[in-house]
Amino acid sequence: MESIYYVLSWACHRRCKHCYEEKFRPYVRDELKAVVGAAQENFPRIIANLPERLTYLDLEQPDDNAPGGYVERNSRIIVSGGEVLIDPVRETILYPALEMIRDKYNTQGGVRLVVQTTGDLLTEKIIDELLERGIYMISVAGMDDFHVGMEGEKRVPLQEQLTQWFKAAGMRDFVHEPSKRAWEDDGPAFSFFGATEDAWIGKIWPRGRAWKNGLSKATISDNFCNVWSGGLNFLNRRYSGSEVSIDPNGDVFPCCLKTKAPLGNLTEEPLEDIIDSLVGHPAFEAISMGHPERMGIAHGWDVETFLKKSETITVKGEPYRNLCIGCDRFHTEVLAGVLETARHQRLSARSQDAAD
Repeated sequence: MESIYYVLSWACHRRCKHCYEEKFRPYVRDELKAVVGAAQENFPRIIANLPERLTYLDLEQPDDNAPGGYVERNSRIIVSGGEVLIDPVRETILYPALEMIRDKYNTQGGVRLVVQTTGDLLTEKIIDELLERGIYMISVAGMDDFHVGMEGEKRVPLQEQLTQWFKAAGMRDFVHEPSKRAWEDDGPAFSFFGATEDAWIGKIWPRGRAWKNGLSKATISDNFCNVWSGGLNFLNRRYSGSEVSIDPNGDVFPCCLKTKAPLGNLTEEPLEDIIDSLVGHPAFEAISMGHPERMGIAHGWDVETFLKKSETITVKGEPYRNLCIGCDRFHTEVLAGVLETARHQRLSARSQDAAD
């Protein structure tokens, strides 16, 4: 795949009102110990079930002399949270996970490791420790008005301080937008982004606390599925444009927004097996093509039905229409069962192969 977005832990030092996942929040005492402990237990099994080699063929770079007919590039794994730099997570989960991923791919062409953080916990020491573990990029994702203390001009001093530290550490300014597929330049690099009006997430996903707080401004024409970090091309795992998202418990999703039911779980089976088992299924092909409104056609949901199912009422009592709502309902009413059947078939086949 071109990219894997891996959420290491639910633990965060913030409870942002626009967050797409309510599990991202501060935890304390026994609750924190449980969240960190679960992530600690899961990450080795998840990493073990990632592909043995992580590269992709760049469809924008044809090469008749290359195997497959296109330039082969290193994939990237974006490691995120929560906030991966909080003390209980950084030393016990983040650093060991980065080292395990690095070691897994050292002899297989390598992989580009990206650490995503809100930025306010970064120090010069942490930057050095990340670079020592071979990261390609530090991506600072808290540069927006939704993060307390980062509103407007308030974030400028932090951004200037971080830029100074990054450049002193020999890192370059990543000039491309994080939503664009232009990652072939050399690292190490740094970038800044946030949920601003001009960003691809600026309309705010209808998820988690963002939904409960009535913050999404998306309409029926805002197709989150048909852009980077959506479900677009997730099935084309050998080629550019493919990405999946992984939760701390190992659940796999075709998009960062997360569908109502996971595609499978990496604590129990390989990622490639999960993806390949869904190739050719009309619903998942529709997601992969960026047309979620067509995912139910084979199950009796024509486009008109899907659009009707995409209508709802916000917490503010206002009418709201977005394809993510229809996707949620279709997964709940139809696809959850389909995915569970596919999972049982894959696990049964693996058990049979092991027995043979």
